[in-house]
Amino acid sequence: MVTGSASRAADLLQVTQPAISRSILELEKATDFKLFDRVRGRLVPTAEGQLFFRDVENTFEGLDRLRSSAARIRDFGTGDIRIASLAAMGSTLVPHALRLFREKHPSIAVTLQVTGSATVRELVMSSRFDVGLAADEIDVAGLEHQLFATPKAVCAMATGHRLCERSVIKPEDLHDEAFIALSPEDTVRAKLEKVLKTHGVRPKVVAETPNSSTVCALAMEGLGVGLVNPYATDGYAARGVVFRPFSAAVHFRTLLIFRPDLPKSRIVRDLVACMLEARNSRAERLGT
Repeated sequence: MVTGSASRAADLLQVTQPAISRSILELEKATDFKLFDRVRGRLVPTAEGQLFFRDVENTFEGLDRLRSSAARIRDFGTGDIRIASLAAMGSTLVPHALRLFREKHPSIAVTLQVTGSATVRELVMSSRFDVGLAADEIDVAGLEHQLFATPKAVCAMATGHRLCERSVIKPEDLHDEAFIALSPEDTVRAKLEKVLKTHGVRPKVVAETPNSSTVCALAMEGLGVGLVNPYATDGYAARGVVFRPFSAAVHFRTLLIFRPDLPKSRIVRDLVACMLEARNSRAERLGT
């Protein structure tokens, strides 16, 4: 099929032409259809032969990919790396970590999926992903995990909001205030509600969302003030969102999770090191 004739195929494979003819006959017998028509001493591919050859080519391309994958596994411990992250860090800290990682391993393919913490847990637990970043409300049973970050929550509001005049937002400042809340299952919301109850404060919840970045977007449109993860604030200050410290000790807790029954390859360890480097760099800028 490649050379156009049996004689050239024999030269390429360094065998005799009768050996090529026997191989073709054996393959036709095995497939139970003709691969070539014999026309005036020449082998003309049949339609079936052309279709079969297309699959053969795909198979050899797959074998080449397997060889490359084997080489990467031999050199680095894996051929690719898959990380799942909650939204607060998946669009900010993790991309920075992946840039650091790619500088060290430019040939390693990376998959990043940004999703909810419960889905992150499922992806890692099922071994579909190597590493996960998830909020601490997930069930960690059956997972290897470690605390990754505990940034203190900040208040987000639109430019011109009356609370922009405050250098620090106190719980009592939120009384009767239009408030953008995190989802009820979020542990940060539970902590905040406990603080507000202690101070006798009742804000007016106008919207709920599971993501800090969405709180920022809603605050930008003037819907109200909200408590957000500082890792999710990138780019919003330039778009008209003002951030202020919150006086109460309300912290977001993010976990780094792995499957406990899978040994960490060198490449996974290198990725985690880059994530920790990115976290430390960001923590310095945030002053946390």
